[in-house]
Amino acid sequence: MTLGQTVRMPAVDDAAGDLPVTGSLVVPAAALSWRFSRSSGPGGQGVNTADSRVELSVAPLELPGLTDPQRARLGQRLGDRLVDGVLTIAASEHRQQLRNRQAARERLAAVLRAALAPPPPARRRTKPTRGSKERRIEAKKQRGQLKKQRGGWD
Repeated sequence: MTLGQTVRMPAVDDAAGDLPVTGSLVVPAAALSWRFSRSSGPGGQGVNTADSRVELSVAPLELPGLTDPQRARLGQRLGDRLVDGVLTIAASEHRQQLRNRQAARERLAAVLRAALAPPPPARRRTKPTRGSKERRIEAKKQRGQLKKQRGGWD
Protein backbone atom coordinates (compact mmCIF):
# COMPACT_ATOMS: atom_id res chain seq x y z
CA MET A 1 0.00 0.00 0.00
CA THR A 2 1.37 3.37 -0.97
CA LEU A 3 0.95 6.70 0.72
CA GLY A 4 -2.35 8.38 -0.07
CA GLN A 5 -4.18 5.15 -0.85
CA THR A 6 -7.34 4.47 1.11
CA VAL A 7 -8.42 1.05 2.21
CA ARG A 8 -12.13 0.41 2.63
CA MET A 9 -12.95 -1.64 5.67
CA PRO A 10 -16.39 -3.18 6.12
CA ALA A 11 -18.51 -1.30 8.63
CA VAL A 12 -18.73 -3.12 11.92
CA ASP A 13 -22.23 -2.97 13.35
CA ASP A 14 -21.66 -2.47 17.07
CA ALA A 15 -25.41 -2.12 17.48
CA ALA A 16 -26.19 -5.78 16.79
CA GLY A 17 -25.85 -8.84 18.97
CA ASP A 18 -26.21 -9.45 22.68
CA LEU A 19 -25.95 -6.50 25.06
CA PRO A 20 -23.63 -7.03 28.06
CA VAL A 21 -24.95 -5.15 31.10
CA THR A 22 -23.01 -6.55 34.05
CA GLY A 23 -20.61 -9.43 34.43
CA SER A 24 -23.48 -11.83 35.05
CA LEU A 25 -26.26 -10.26 32.96
CA VAL A 26 -26.31 -10.21 29.17
CA VAL A 27 -29.46 -9.12 27.34
CA PRO A 28 -29.92 -11.48 24.38
CA ALA A 29 -30.36 -9.84 20.98
CA ALA A 30 -33.70 -11.64 20.59
CA ALA A 31 -35.06 -9.75 23.63
CA LEU A 32 -34.31 -6.36 22.03
CA SER A 33 -36.94 -4.77 19.83
CA TRP A 34 -35.96 -1.94 17.45
CA ARG A 35 -38.15 0.76 15.90
CA PHE A 36 -36.93 3.42 13.50
CA SER A 37 -38.53 6.73 12.56
CA ARG A 38 -37.67 10.12 11.15
CA SER A 39 -35.75 12.36 13.47
CA SER A 40 -35.81 16.08 14.06
CA GLY A 41 -32.59 18.01 14.41
CA PRO A 42 -29.40 18.07 12.31
CA GLY A 43 -29.13 16.34 8.98
CA GLY A 44 -30.18 18.87 6.39
CA GLN A 45 -32.62 17.72 3.73
CA GLY A 46 -31.66 14.12 4.40
CA VAL A 47 -33.45 14.30 7.75
CA ASN A 48 -36.74 14.18 5.82
CA THR A 49 -35.96 10.84 4.18
CA ALA A 50 -33.73 8.91 6.58
CA ASP A 51 -35.13 6.96 9.52
CA SER A 52 -32.33 7.87 11.90
CA ARG A 53 -34.32 8.07 15.16
CA VAL A 54 -34.13 4.83 17.13
CA GLU A 55 -36.37 3.34 19.80
CA LEU A 56 -35.01 0.33 21.64
CA SER A 57 -37.48 -1.69 23.71
CA VAL A 58 -36.95 -4.55 26.13
CA ALA A 59 -39.03 -6.29 28.79
CA PRO A 60 -36.51 -6.17 31.68
CA LEU A 61 -38.57 -8.27 34.09
CA GLU A 62 -38.60 -11.17 31.62
CA LEU A 63 -34.85 -11.26 30.97
CA PRO A 64 -33.23 -14.66 31.50
CA GLY A 65 -30.55 -14.96 34.15
CA LEU A 66 -32.09 -12.57 36.68
CA THR A 67 -32.48 -13.66 40.27
CA ASP A 68 -35.73 -12.95 42.12
CA PRO A 69 -34.21 -10.10 44.20
CA GLN A 70 -32.80 -8.51 41.01
CA ARG A 71 -36.18 -8.83 39.30
CA ALA A 72 -37.87 -7.18 42.29
CA ARG A 73 -35.28 -4.38 42.34
CA LEU A 74 -35.77 -3.77 38.61
CA GLY A 75 -39.54 -3.66 39.05
CA GLN A 76 -39.26 -1.21 41.93
CA ARG A 77 -36.69 1.13 40.38
CA LEU A 78 -37.98 1.08 36.79
CA GLY A 79 -41.67 0.95 37.68
CA ASP A 80 -42.40 4.50 36.46
CA ARG A 81 -40.57 3.96 33.18
CA LEU A 82 -42.22 0.65 32.29
CA VAL A 83 -45.28 0.67 30.02
CA ASP A 84 -46.97 -2.74 30.03
CA GLY A 85 -43.73 -4.20 31.38
CA VAL A 86 -41.63 -2.78 28.52
CA LEU A 87 -38.79 -0.25 28.89
CA THR A 88 -38.24 1.97 25.84
CA ILE A 89 -35.11 4.04 25.19
CA ALA A 90 -35.12 6.62 22.37
CA ALA A 91 -32.03 8.08 20.72
CA SER A 92 -32.01 10.78 18.04
CA GLU A 93 -28.99 12.92 18.89
CA HIS A 94 -26.84 11.70 15.99
CA ARG A 95 -27.34 12.04 12.25
CA GLN A 96 -26.63 8.37 11.51
CA GLN A 97 -28.93 5.55 12.49
CA LEU A 98 -26.01 3.33 13.48
CA ARG A 99 -24.68 5.87 15.98
CA ASN A 100 -28.17 6.33 17.41
CA ARG A 101 -28.47 2.55 17.75
CA GLN A 102 -25.15 2.43 19.61
CA ALA A 103 -26.24 5.33 21.85
CA ALA A 104 -29.55 3.60 22.64
CA ARG A 105 -27.74 0.35 23.53
CA GLU A 106 -25.29 2.19 25.81
CA ARG A 107 -28.13 4.10 27.48
CA LEU A 108 -30.16 0.91 28.00
CA ALA A 109 -27.16 -0.84 29.57
CA ALA A 110 -26.56 2.17 31.86
CA VAL A 111 -30.23 2.28 32.95
CA LEU A 112 -30.28 -1.45 33.70
CA ARG A 113 -26.91 -1.27 35.49
CA ALA A 114 -28.14 1.59 37.70
CA ALA A 115 -31.41 -0.20 38.47
CA LEU A 116 -29.61 -3.43 39.37
CA ALA A 117 -27.06 -1.75 41.64
CA PRO A 118 -27.49 -2.85 45.26
CA PRO A 119 -28.88 -0.19 47.58
CA PRO A 120 -26.31 1.82 49.51
CA PRO A 121 -25.73 0.78 53.12
CA ALA A 122 -27.92 2.48 55.69
CA ARG A 123 -26.44 5.59 57.26
CA ARG A 124 -25.15 5.07 60.76
CA ARG A 125 -26.26 7.82 63.08
CA THR A 126 -23.45 9.43 65.04
CA LYS A 127 -23.42 11.90 67.90
CA PRO A 128 -21.76 15.28 67.41
CA THR A 129 -18.33 15.38 69.03
CA ARG A 130 -17.69 17.54 72.05
CA GLY A 131 -15.38 19.79 70.05
CA SER A 132 -17.99 20.38 67.35
CA LYS A 133 -20.59 21.28 69.99
CA GLU A 134 -18.17 23.72 71.63
CA ARG A 135 -17.30 25.34 68.28
CA ARG A 136 -20.99 25.72 67.45
CA ILE A 137 -21.77 27.34 70.82
CA GLU A 138 -18.74 29.65 70.51
CA ALA A 139 -19.83 30.75 67.03
CA LYS A 140 -23.34 31.46 68.34
CA LYS A 141 -21.89 33.57 71.18
CA GLN A 142 -19.73 35.56 68.76
CA ARG A 143 -22.73 36.16 66.50
CA GLY A 144 -24.74 37.34 69.51
CA GLN A 145 -21.95 39.76 70.51
CA LEU A 146 -21.86 41.15 66.98
CA LYS A 147 -25.60 41.78 67.06
CA LYS A 148 -25.33 43.42 70.50
CA GLN A 149 -22.76 45.88 69.14
CA ARG A 150 -25.23 47.01 66.50
CA GLY A 151 -27.11 48.97 69.14
CA GLY A 152 -28.05 52.58 68.36
CA TRP A 153 -26.12 55.74 69.22
CA ASP A 154 -26.57 57.23 72.66
